[in-house]
Amino acid sequence: MALSGSTTSTHTPNSTGGGSWEISDKAKLCRFLCYGSEGALYSTRENGHIRVEKTGALQSMLQEKQGAEVLEEIKRFAQDGQAVRLEPSIFALALCSQNPDVNTKQAAFKALKDVCREPAHLFSFIKYKKELKEHMKCGIWGRALRRALSDWYNEQDAMSLAAAVTKCKQREGWSHQDLLRLSHTKPARDAIALISKYVTKGWKEVQVAHENKENAEEVIRVLSYLEVVEKVKHSRDETEVVTLIEEHKLEREQLLTEHLKFKQVWSALLKEMPLHSVVKMLGRLTSGKVLEPGSSETQFLCDRIQSETALKQAKIHPFSILLATENYKKGHGYQGKPKWEADRNILKAMDSAFYKSFMNVEPVGKCFVVAVDMSGSPSSIVPGTSISTAAAAAAIAMIFARTEADTHVLVYSEEAMVPFSISADMTLKEATDELVKSTRERGAQPSGSAFMLQFQSESRDCTVPIQWATENRKAVDVFVTLSNNPLWTLTASLVESLKKHRETSGANSKLVMCNLTNIGIAIPDTEDRGLLTISGFDLGAFSVIRNLAQDLI
Repeated sequence: MALSGSTTSTHTPNSTGGGSWEISDKAKLCRFLCYGSEGALYSTRENGHIRVEKTGALQSMLQEKQGAEVLEEIKRFAQDGQAVRLEPSIFALALCSQNPDVNTKQAAFKALKDVCREPAHLFSFIKYKKELKEHMKCGIWGRALRRALSDWYNEQDAMSLAAAVTKCKQREGWSHQDLLRLSHTKPARDAIALISKYVTKGWKEVQVAHENKENAEEVIRVLSYLEVVEKVKHSRDETEVVTLIEEHKLEREQLLTEHLKFKQVWSALLKEMPLHSVVKMLGRLTSGKVLEPGSSETQFLCDRIQSETALKQAKIHPFSILLATENYKKGHGYQGKPKWEADRNILKAMDSAFYKSFMNVEPVGKCFVVAVDMSGSPSSIVPGTSISTAAAAAAIAMIFARTEADTHVLVYSEEAMVPFSISADMTLKEATDELVKSTRERGAQPSGSAFMLQFQSESRDCTVPIQWATENRKAVDVFVTLSNNPLWTLTASLVESLKKHRETSGANSKLVMCNLTNIGIAIPDTEDRGLLTISGFDLGAFSVIRNLAQDLI
């Protein structure tokens, strides 16, 4: 679930009535900006290359002279943290920047600094521009692009830019040297000129140009910083490298590979390393003996991981903590390397952080029904993670129950939906165990049969939680079904059931069907905008659900 976002509704009622909506071009555009597809399926496995063929709605809106509206959506998704990843927004911006409409093109270049805030984003934008050249009549390096790139560099804070160009030097086949040269950037002030010279000519040229010159304060600060970066690049002394890291807050990307072989270097980096990066690297840090049982480094890390201040500042989501914890528990990386033995104190700190990080989940303020089916193997793993489908389902249900005041968790039984209580003091293990136990006690078959979404039996399909809500007079905004079964078969009765609930409750009800196993999915053939399917589950899935709940996609 994302941590921020607007609640402005953009739904347009269609002619069918009953609370159903058409899937407009704008809705498809928003889906693309959110998760890279205009369709009703969000798959955690789909991280492939974005192609112009996937942007039919976007191109249709541009042809209809709706460029201003398109760009507003691009900026909103890029800035408000609503997107699963930023690449679709960057691609869309590149497409707008090559549109024949002058106003759209100008507005796209003006939005460059708002969408592409990091060098990596900028390099992706240029990459997409080059790829789109094959589909467009215009070229890449026109006056408008050169001006936009010049503005991007000139409007940066000098010290921030100095850090950026030394941390991310090149990406996607492009470098800062390429962009500064091809854009013919004329630095707007001395500090930017210094950085430009450093990137294009090198440190020696900078030294010669400024050694006997009276420099402004901003220039002196940038000079000093770049001198430190150069010094650490040429140092082979562990103590000196550690001192430079601690005194100037240098980051991992600014060091040499051989520096990272030193334990004390990692210890110094840990003090300022972003918490998101720390929790993802626990295995590597343990295998490299940076984190050893009882060491000061381990104690410092445990204190930081459990710090409410640090967690709040990092805005880290509980599901991120859970994924990192389970990955750390398994004791090895990709293809078995590297290997480590999980430290029990670190695991204890991560467990504490999981519950404390619930404070970072901003409520949507909607009524949710989370319906869980664990009739498949509860030990099956969510693809791309180390977490079992049973633990994932329990965690997802717990996150909704603890952050959304109006949440009802249900378990599929043989005959009907059964409410499942998640108390405020219940641990994730207790919730997982109770969920599996509850499923088995109530007649679910722990086999591979499609118990939850097997539509041959009307009492065992996705309409059951909707029927439960209707019968119990619950006006539900979002139904979320979680299943670890591999077989999904969908019929028109699903849409009719959802439509009926809208009519009787007056709620703008939506349904998100999550197949945690990422196997055997059939997407419903419907034009109802209130239905989405999630294949697998990751942190991005929370953003998708949140956006749908707020009528943003």
